[in-house]
Amino acid sequence: PLPTQEDLAGLRCRLQKVKALARLSSVPPGASTELQSRLERVRQLELWIREKKAGSGATPGARPSGDTGVAAPAAEAGEKPPAYQRFHTLAQDLPPGLTLPYKFKVLAEMFRSVDTIAGMLFNRAETITFAKVKQGVQDMMRKQFEERHVGQIKAVYPTSYRLRQEKNIPTFSSGVKKSDYQLTLEPVLGDEEKVDGRPHLSASRLLERRKEFNRNLVNIVKQHHKAFLAALSPPMVVPEEKLTRWHPRFNVDEVPDISPAELPRPPQEDKLTTAQEVLSTARGMLTPKMEKALANLALRTAEAGAGEPVVSKAPSPASTSSALKGVSQALLERIRAKEAQKLQALMTRDRRQEERLAMLGRLPAMARILRNIFVAEKKQALTMEVACARMADSYDAQMSPGEMEKHLRLFAELLPDWVGIHAIRTDTYIKLDKGKDLGLVMERLTKAAKEAEAL
Repeated sequence: PLPTQEDLAGLRCRLQKVKALARLSSVPPGASTELQSRLERVRQLELWIREKKAGSGATPGARPSGDTGVAAPAAEAGEKPPAYQRFHTLAQDLPPGLTLPYKFKVLAEMFRSVDTIAGMLFNRAETITFAKVKQGVQDMMRKQFEERHVGQIKAVYPTSYRLRQEKNIPTFSSGVKKSDYQLTLEPVLGDEEKVDGRPHLSASRLLERRKEFNRNLVNIVKQHHKAFLAALSPPMVVPEEKLTRWHPRFNVDEVPDISPAELPRPPQEDKLTTAQEVLSTARGMLTPKMEKALANLALRTAEAGAGEPVVSKAPSPASTSSALKGVSQALLERIRAKEAQKLQALMTRDRRQEERLAMLGRLPAMARILRNIFVAEKKQALTMEVACARMADSYDAQMSPGEMEKHLRLFAELLPDWVGIHAIRTDTYIKLDKGKDLGLVMERLTKAAKEAEAL
């Protein structure tokens, strides 16, 4: 059907609107320079807003080109850096080879429990008494917790707590009177660790204190290890910052227990508590046999409290002289020096070297499996994905395909004439020379492992 008069009128109206929009979108050539500059600034401002919304990296506080008079919102002054920067020190851990004695690990767990309980009480503005902490630690660890453990914590980490003897502390126990003195603990915090004007023990600070306590424990063991190395023949000196594991003959469990620091005592406590005081007071009132027993006890107590470091006994050269009778002394010195050099390299080896050595030790067995896979597949090349899956299925230890790929790439690094890795388009292929003698391959892998171990 033909269009009616009403349809034609509607089309004319729409056409006029389109022409009007076209005139507005374009600047007439005779327009004033002021109008043109304003339109240009509007376009730049619109472009800047679009980039800002799209996250194109527009610099906060910058203006688009041309002085529009509108600035981007500036970053807040004094804004804190991100958490991964503020707490990056917490991620620095100790080398895994520096293990602690079991008694030190128990003490570290006790410190963690004490800090957890003390933190809750401290943040609630409650007085932290030893009775409260003792009950909480024993409930958490199912181990006995005594005042001597508090003394050991103070000896390892002197700036962790401020200890006092206080009285007139409200108690809800029938066995403790309000007028009695009680041992109290107060965490030592810096001025910057405050919330609403009051010191606050935060979770990040608890973690930092725990790591500091563990570092102090390791430093104590390092001192005994240093004395052990000095007693060897020949003596060894290993820088502490390069030490990654203990000497193989250093028995960590023989490290003596930590002597507790002296705890504050109540002012009225003037009791005689040592064997020396009992002996001096009761002298002349006891039988000679009892006096002798008390004197021996006092002597043993004084020797035990002398604080001399007890180190693991190193084998004495005199004890092996009979077995090495007739051997040249110069030869013995060279052997001992070479052994000391090897042990020093072992004690200062980092984690990456240790992982590489472990991989080199697995390569001889993997070489035989890899060759058998290529013989069974009857192909010159396999994709890396297929080769890793076949190797993981055939190797006696459980290993992920990603770990297996590291070993195959190590093959290509050490034996490029036997194993080749080629990236073709989107896939990676591994190629093996099946004609090469497997015995020669084994020899070269063994030689590479020995050379890496000697470094």
